[in-house]
Amino acid sequence: MTHAPDPHPHAPEPAGRRLMLLADFVHPFVYREGFPQGVPPVDLVLAAGDLPGYYLEFLATKMTVPVVYVHGNHENEFVTEGERRVPPRGVIAAHGRVVEEAGLRVAGWGGAPRYRDTGHGQYTDAQARLGLARLAWLARRGVDILLTHAPPTGPHAGTDYAHRGCQSITRFMARRHPRLVVHGHIHEYEGRKLEYRDPVSGARVVNAYGYRLLDL
Repeated sequence: MTHAPDPHPHAPEPAGRRLMLLADFVHPFVYREGFPQGVPPVDLVLAAGDLPGYYLEFLATKMTVPVVYVHGNHENEFVTEGERRVPPRGVIAAHGRVVEEAGLRVAGWGGAPRYRDTGHGQYTDAQARLGLARLAWLARRGVDILLTHAPPTGPHAGTDYAHRGCQSITRFMARRHPRLVVHGHIHEYEGRKLEYRDPVSGARVVNAYGYRLLDL
């Protein structure tokens, strides 16, 4: 008995991806001569801010997969060449953009809500509203991952003013429903759990502090 072809064929499920996540801390397991020995294969590296430029360039020389990053509130991602500070080489800056790597669409938003008068790695509420609204427009065809430095509002927001969550990030999540949100900025002393499921957007929200691997 023969069967008629399905008039509505289903699209294949996307293949799984293994991600390497880093933020805020030069991890000794990573920053060593033998790296990446002892690390299973990964498809993409996501750096969620406040990582020095030399560390990002080290990752670019050691890994054979793309390294996508956003800057943190300390903006120490630059490297010094003579009297100039220049962006790190070999890595992909995602702030304010949607980039596609390893078959995944990644939207990036670096920095943190302003908590002092000086510092280029901070933004006002108005800047966040406008910048993330523009990013949502760029992501109108869909996005898999939102890579930020500051956390959204919710369980990962810090208890102090400098580490509070960003409402505009939460608003972006509700509009574009990324599968995964990766952020930094919240250190281990905060005692926050590493990840949770956002009830509105359905996104898996992960704190990338230090170093970890994640299967998507």
